[in-house]
Amino acid sequence: MEDATAETALAWRDALRRGDVSAREVAERYLRRIEAHHELGAFLAVIGDQAHSDATAADARFAATSRSERSTLPRLHGLPIAVKDLVEVAGMATTRGSAALRHRVATADAPGVAMLRAAGAIPLGKTQVSELGLTGYSENAIAPPARNPLDPSRTPGGSSGGSAAAVAADLIPMGPGTDGGGSIRIPALACGLVGLKPGLGAVPGDLAAAAPSLHDEFGAPRLTVSGPLARDPADAAMLFDAQRGATREPALAAVRAADELTGLRIAYSAASPFASVYPIALSAESGCAFEAARERLAARGHRIDEATFAYDPEYPEAFTTSWTAGLSRLALAPDAAARLMPLTSLFRERARARTVEAHERAGARLRDFAADARQQWGAYDAVLTPGLTMLPPRVGTFTSMHPDDDYRLQCEWAPFTSMVNVSGLPAVAVPVMRLPTGHAMGVQLIGRIGSESQLLQLAAQLTSP
Repeated sequence: MEDATAETALAWRDALRRGDVSAREVAERYLRRIEAHHELGAFLAVIGDQAHSDATAADARFAATSRSERSTLPRLHGLPIAVKDLVEVAGMATTRGSAALRHRVATADAPGVAMLRAAGAIPLGKTQVSELGLTGYSENAIAPPARNPLDPSRTPGGSSGGSAAAVAADLIPMGPGTDGGGSIRIPALACGLVGLKPGLGAVPGDLAAAAPSLHDEFGAPRLTVSGPLARDPADAAMLFDAQRGATREPALAAVRAADELTGLRIAYSAASPFASVYPIALSAESGCAFEAARERLAARGHRIDEATFAYDPEYPEAFTTSWTAGLSRLALAPDAAARLMPLTSLFRERARARTVEAHERAGARLRDFAADARQQWGAYDAVLTPGLTMLPPRVGTFTSMHPDDDYRLQCEWAPFTSMVNVSGLPAVAVPVMRLPTGHAMGVQLIGRIGSESQLLQLAAQLTSP
């Protein structure tokens, strides 16, 4: 497809605030691109009329603001975004990627969407996801699969795969995602983007009144957080600052000062807790990206130490049990249950067959894992791991398999992400290489609590010449 490396989100933001371009012109530009590239399957629904109305209102606000007061405009004034279809947008149906559920129209925005609207962002629509956000690819029974703009025969990952495809193809300048086991970082790595998974609680809306606890109903660590998908670290920082409602833009300021960061102690490890049950092997391309990242960080004056991390061999079973425990509460009539995807259906049956005590034991095991991982990783300022172990599989690969083989391949492809969700710590996915074939390869950096800005600085160092 045509080159999709147009203006950065930050450049669009600045042009809008100067009045060089109107919000309506920007919205129309992206709506045309969405229509022109519908074959990517990135969008499930587009709200062009509402976007035009919102953009017109943004332009009226701009016209009523004097030049000397333009700094008071919302920080994302007029910038288009899209929302993955696990998240409510007022006036739009929420499908959660499932043919088994009723697609109710939301009466209000989810907290994270409300925060971005207040910051001036304009939603253009809802993007493709995996069913209930369960898998690391974005294929379901309600719409065509999302495809990777770098190679449309391959998956863009999941569950934020539609949003990642939209950002990578320049159908939106940047986009919010959610991440419960890698759902921001996997698509970012697959599509050559920067994807930040903040620490639990860093984005206020993630611990809203409906779910304020750090643990789920079975006592497992709460996994899902909101974060940005962007084409570069500065765009990711700008969106992250807006998502958390920061008074100024501390993450963006940090990225702009990234060259000043040096002297960190960074662990270098390809250990995965899934290695106790699945063969975890890096492809040549993945290993090359991992080594390139190590060399670049060392050249920036950081101390890179090869670390030997030891993980609980029972992690795979405990994580799988806790990851799917919520399915035990999914009440469906038999005809609706028959419309579930095969993996969802099988894992729901198993979850419903377990006792509450079994789910609670798995939750306790993950709490212990989280404490141990934080202690091991806490000896360092950051931990560098590989990103994905291989190129993204082709669309249809996962769904053509038995659900157990589907899940196994997901764990073998992305064996380094879910452990970070369990720990509650922040992590960032960073593109490091573009292969001659056009595919991307990247790495993951894990930080300490509250280190999101520092992780974005490291991302800037990895992606700068």
